[in-house]
Amino acid sequence: MPIEFLISALVTLLVVVDPVGLVPAFLGITDGLSQKSRRQVALRACLIAGAILIGAALIGDWLLRQLGITLPAFRIAGGLLLFAVAFEMVLGLRVKRDARDAEQAVEEHVHDVAAFPLAIPLMAGPGAITATILLAGQAAYRPQWLGLLLVVVVVVVMAACLASFFAAERIGKLLGVTGNVVLSRLLGVILAALAVQYVVDGVRAAFGF
Repeated sequence: MPIEFLISALVTLLVVVDPVGLVPAFLGITDGLSQKSRRQVALRACLIAGAILIGAALIGDWLLRQLGITLPAFRIAGGLLLFAVAFEMVLGLRVKRDARDAEQAVEEHVHDVAAFPLAIPLMAGPGAITATILLAGQAAYRPQWLGLLLVVVVVVVMAACLASFFAAERIGKLLGVTGNVVLSRLLGVILAALAVQYVVDGVRAAFGF
Protein backbone atom coordinates (compact mmCIF):
# COMPACT_ATOMS: atom_id res chain seq x y z
CA MET A 1 0.00 0.00 0.00
CA PRO A 2 1.19 3.55 -0.70
CA ILE A 3 0.91 4.55 2.97
CA GLU A 4 3.19 1.68 4.04
CA PHE A 5 5.68 2.57 1.33
CA LEU A 6 5.49 6.23 2.30
CA ILE A 7 6.23 5.53 5.97
CA SER A 8 9.04 3.09 5.15
CA ALA A 9 10.63 5.47 2.63
CA LEU A 10 10.34 8.45 4.94
CA VAL A 11 11.87 6.64 7.92
CA THR A 12 14.69 5.19 5.79
CA LEU A 13 15.71 8.49 4.23
CA LEU A 14 15.34 10.45 7.46
CA VAL A 15 17.59 8.01 9.28
CA VAL A 16 20.19 7.93 6.50
CA VAL A 17 20.36 11.71 6.04
CA ASP A 18 19.95 12.35 9.80
CA PRO A 19 19.04 16.09 9.75
CA VAL A 20 19.59 16.61 13.49
CA GLY A 21 22.89 14.72 13.38
CA LEU A 22 24.13 17.12 10.69
CA VAL A 23 23.77 20.12 13.01
CA PRO A 24 27.31 19.91 14.52
CA ALA A 25 28.83 19.63 11.04
CA PHE A 26 26.72 22.56 9.81
CA LEU A 27 27.82 24.72 12.74
CA GLY A 28 31.46 23.83 12.07
CA ILE A 29 31.21 24.54 8.34
CA THR A 30 29.46 27.88 8.78
CA ASP A 31 31.53 29.02 11.74
CA GLY A 32 32.15 32.75 11.51
CA LEU A 33 29.31 33.43 9.05
CA SER A 34 26.45 35.79 9.83
CA GLN A 35 22.98 34.40 10.50
CA LYS A 36 21.81 35.58 7.08
CA SER A 37 24.72 33.87 5.34
CA ARG A 38 24.10 30.67 7.32
CA ARG A 39 20.48 30.63 6.18
CA GLN A 40 21.56 31.13 2.56
CA VAL A 41 24.05 28.25 2.85
CA ALA A 42 21.39 26.03 4.44
CA LEU A 43 18.80 26.76 1.74
CA ARG A 44 21.27 26.26 -1.11
CA ALA A 45 22.57 23.00 0.37
CA CYS A 46 19.04 21.59 0.74
CA LEU A 47 18.18 22.52 -2.86
CA ILE A 48 21.36 20.89 -4.19
CA ALA A 49 20.95 17.73 -2.10
CA GLY A 50 17.25 17.48 -3.00
CA ALA A 51 18.02 17.78 -6.71
CA ILE A 52 20.66 15.03 -6.44
CA LEU A 53 18.29 12.64 -4.65
CA ILE A 54 15.46 13.33 -7.09
CA GLY A 55 17.83 12.70 -9.98
CA ALA A 56 18.92 9.41 -8.37
CA ALA A 57 15.27 8.36 -8.01
CA LEU A 58 14.46 9.21 -11.64
CA ILE A 59 17.46 7.82 -13.52
CA GLY A 60 19.05 5.48 -10.96
CA ASP A 61 17.14 2.40 -12.16
CA TRP A 62 17.82 3.26 -15.82
CA LEU A 63 21.53 3.64 -15.09
CA LEU A 64 21.61 0.26 -13.36
CA ARG A 65 20.02 -1.39 -16.40
CA GLN A 66 22.57 0.23 -18.71
CA LEU A 67 25.34 -1.20 -16.54
CA GLY A 68 23.70 -4.63 -16.52
CA ILE A 69 23.06 -4.58 -12.78
CA THR A 70 19.83 -6.19 -11.58
CA LEU A 71 17.75 -4.54 -8.88
CA PRO A 72 18.08 -7.53 -6.48
CA ALA A 73 21.88 -7.32 -6.79
CA PHE A 74 21.76 -3.60 -6.10
CA ARG A 75 19.47 -4.18 -3.12
CA ILE A 76 22.01 -6.55 -1.61
CA ALA A 77 24.93 -4.21 -2.30
CA GLY A 78 22.93 -1.20 -1.16
CA GLY A 79 21.87 -2.97 2.01
CA LEU A 80 25.48 -3.78 2.83
CA LEU A 81 26.49 -0.16 2.17
CA LEU A 82 23.69 1.15 4.39
CA PHE A 83 24.74 -1.33 7.07
CA ALA A 84 28.26 0.12 6.90
CA VAL A 85 26.79 3.60 7.43
CA ALA A 86 24.76 2.29 10.38
CA PHE A 87 27.90 0.63 11.79
CA GLU A 88 29.70 3.98 11.69
CA MET A 89 26.77 5.70 13.37
CA VAL A 90 26.60 3.16 16.22
CA LEU A 91 30.35 3.37 16.87
CA GLY A 92 30.45 7.15 16.46
CA LEU A 93 32.75 7.00 13.44
CA ARG A 94 30.37 8.97 11.23
CA VAL A 95 30.31 11.92 13.61
CA LYS A 96 34.11 12.02 13.60
CA ARG A 97 34.22 11.84 9.81
CA ASP A 98 31.63 14.61 9.41
CA ALA A 99 33.56 16.81 11.81
CA ARG A 100 36.77 16.13 9.89
CA ASP A 101 35.13 17.01 6.57
CA ALA A 102 33.79 20.23 8.05
CA GLU A 103 37.20 21.14 9.43
CA GLN A 104 38.90 20.43 6.11
CA ALA A 105 36.34 22.57 4.28
CA VAL A 106 37.08 25.54 6.54
CA GLU A 107 40.83 25.04 6.39
CA GLU A 108 40.85 24.81 2.59
CA HIS A 109 38.67 27.95 2.33
CA VAL A 110 36.02 26.31 0.19
CA HIS A 111 33.99 29.16 -1.29
CA ASP A 112 30.74 27.29 -1.81
CA VAL A 113 30.41 25.19 1.34
CA ALA A 114 26.74 24.65 0.54
CA ALA A 115 27.73 22.29 -2.29
CA PHE A 116 30.75 20.71 -0.61
CA PRO A 117 30.92 19.28 1.95
CA LEU A 118 27.39 20.07 3.16
CA ALA A 119 25.18 18.93 0.24
CA ILE A 120 27.79 16.42 -0.96
CA PRO A 121 28.68 14.16 0.76
CA LEU A 122 27.12 14.96 4.15
CA MET A 123 23.48 15.22 2.99
CA ALA A 124 23.33 13.48 -0.38
CA GLY A 125 26.13 11.02 0.24
CA PRO A 126 26.51 7.43 -0.97
CA GLY A 127 24.13 6.14 1.69
CA ALA A 128 21.34 8.59 0.85
CA ILE A 129 21.75 8.09 -2.90
CA THR A 130 21.75 4.31 -2.48
CA ALA A 131 18.65 4.42 -0.28
CA THR A 132 16.85 6.64 -2.80
CA ILE A 133 17.62 4.30 -5.71
CA LEU A 134 16.48 1.31 -3.66
CA LEU A 135 13.23 3.04 -2.75
CA ALA A 136 12.68 4.08 -6.36
CA GLY A 137 13.19 0.43 -7.31
CA GLN A 138 10.42 -0.58 -4.93
CA ALA A 139 8.19 1.99 -6.64
CA ALA A 140 9.01 0.71 -10.13
CA TYR A 141 6.06 0.76 -12.55
CA ARG A 142 3.95 2.51 -9.89
CA PRO A 143 3.81 6.23 -10.81
CA GLN A 144 1.86 7.03 -7.65
CA TRP A 145 4.53 5.49 -5.41
CA LEU A 146 7.35 7.24 -7.27
CA GLY A 147 5.43 10.50 -6.99
CA LEU A 148 5.16 10.01 -3.23
CA LEU A 149 8.90 9.36 -3.04
CA LEU A 150 9.80 12.48 -5.01
CA VAL A 151 7.17 14.96 -3.89
CA VAL A 152 6.64 13.90 -0.29
CA VAL A 153 9.61 11.96 1.05
CA VAL A 154 12.53 13.88 -0.48
CA VAL A 155 10.84 17.24 0.10
CA VAL A 156 10.00 16.40 3.73
CA VAL A 157 13.54 15.20 4.44
CA MET A 158 15.07 18.32 2.88
CA ALA A 159 12.59 20.48 4.81
CA ALA A 160 13.65 18.70 8.02
CA CYS A 161 17.29 19.45 7.17
CA LEU A 162 16.47 23.10 6.50
CA ALA A 163 14.57 23.42 9.78
CA SER A 164 17.44 21.77 11.66
CA PHE A 165 19.98 24.13 10.09
CA PHE A 166 17.85 27.20 10.83
CA ALA A 167 17.61 26.10 14.47
CA ALA A 168 21.16 24.71 14.58
CA GLU A 169 22.41 26.79 17.49
CA ARG A 170 19.39 26.03 19.66
CA ILE A 171 19.43 22.31 18.78
CA GLY A 172 23.16 22.11 19.53
CA LYS A 173 22.64 23.64 22.97
CA LEU A 174 19.55 21.53 23.67
CA LEU A 175 21.03 18.16 22.75
CA GLY A 176 24.52 18.73 24.01
CA VAL A 177 27.24 16.16 23.43
CA THR A 178 25.46 13.34 25.26
CA GLY A 179 22.11 13.85 23.52
CA ASN A 180 23.71 13.91 20.10
CA VAL A 181 25.64 10.70 20.82
CA VAL A 182 22.54 8.87 22.07
CA LEU A 183 20.47 10.00 19.07
CA SER A 184 23.15 8.93 16.62
CA ARG A 185 23.47 5.47 18.20
CA LEU A 186 19.70 4.93 18.23
CA LEU A 187 19.29 5.95 14.59
CA GLY A 188 22.22 3.71 13.71
CA VAL A 189 20.50 0.65 15.16
CA ILE A 190 17.30 1.44 13.24
CA LEU A 191 19.23 1.91 10.00
CA ALA A 192 21.07 -1.39 10.56
CA ALA A 193 17.74 -3.22 10.80
CA LEU A 194 16.49 -1.54 7.61
CA ALA A 195 19.74 -2.42 5.83
CA VAL A 196 19.44 -6.09 6.77
CA GLN A 197 15.87 -6.08 5.44
CA TYR A 198 17.13 -4.74 2.09
CA VAL A 199 19.65 -7.58 1.90
CA VAL A 200 16.99 -10.17 2.78
CA ASP A 201 14.63 -8.78 0.12
CA GLY A 202 17.43 -8.79 -2.45
CA VAL A 203 18.37 -12.41 -1.72
CA ARG A 204 14.74 -13.49 -1.91
CA ALA A 205 14.25 -11.76 -5.26
CA ALA A 206 17.55 -13.05 -6.68
CA PHE A 207 17.02 -16.70 -5.74
CA GLY A 208 13.21 -16.81 -5.83
CA PHE A 209 12.71 -17.66 -2.16
